[in-house]
Amino acid sequence: MEGTLAIREQGNVPLQCPKLTESNYTSWSIMVETVLKAYGLWEAVDPVIGGKVEARKNHTTKGIIFQNLPEDILLQVAKHNDAKDVWEAIKTRYLGANRVQKARLQTLRSELEMLKMKENETMNDFSSKISAIVAKFKSLGSNLEDEVVVRKLLNSAPEKYLPIIASIEQYSDLEKMSFDEVVGRLKAYEERLKSHDEEGEEQGKLLFARGEHDGKQGGRGRGRGRGFGRGERGRGRGTGQVDKSGLRCYDCGSFGHFARECTKWKDKDNEAHLIEEDEPALL
Repeated sequence: MEGTLAIREQGNVPLQCPKLTESNYTSWSIMVETVLKAYGLWEAVDPVIGGKVEARKNHTTKGIIFQNLPEDILLQVAKHNDAKDVWEAIKTRYLGANRVQKARLQTLRSELEMLKMKENETMNDFSSKISAIVAKFKSLGSNLEDEVVVRKLLNSAPEKYLPIIASIEQYSDLEKMSFDEVVGRLKAYEERLKSHDEEGEEQGKLLFARGEHDGKQGGRGRGRGRGFGRGERGRGRGTGQVDKSGLRCYDCGSFGHFARECTKWKDKDNEAHLIEEDEPALL
């Protein structure tokens, strides 16, 4: 298959590598190194000190590397006889001289130091960023210890992860914990937080819907009450006739009229006035 390498041995699954480009050297070198190690050919690139590489292994390794190079790079490195020299020439071409390499390492250290996990960022996405930086360190011939990246991960996580971080720091030996193990614990805790938030949100929706339903029921009740009152008053004003048989006067206690229409006190006043007029005649 053009652009890829497929090596097949009897009973084995073929391994494939991408074509080297101007922007994928890091991933390309990792894949090719893995394939060469899988087939016992990496010693041709990184021989034991003082060891001699078999001619067949050397040529096979060169062939694997050549198959994944663009034509211009292939022509530049084809002059080398040893697979080790081919590998180093490609590395120098893409990574630069030793001075440039150190500058890139320093840039990566600063990038790692400034990296901070956002509140809405998932643990999977953030851990992938750290893993990418670790891979770049490796491609430049340097390594980051697991303890360094583990502490970076724990120190960069948002406040919501503090309970699980405190548990890890208290009950685990960070010097012996792998980066993948810590990521797994934090992702499990993240799933629990997510499940808890979803349950709370669902309960909130139910409570809101219930309150809205009760409000509508009360509103309809009040609306009917106000409508009835307005209707009764409207009929009274419209016809001029009001049924007062059920009304009770607050002054005399009798039924059939309003208090403002009550004649009780007026009748008493008239009665008293008549008595005053009759008194002289009686005298």
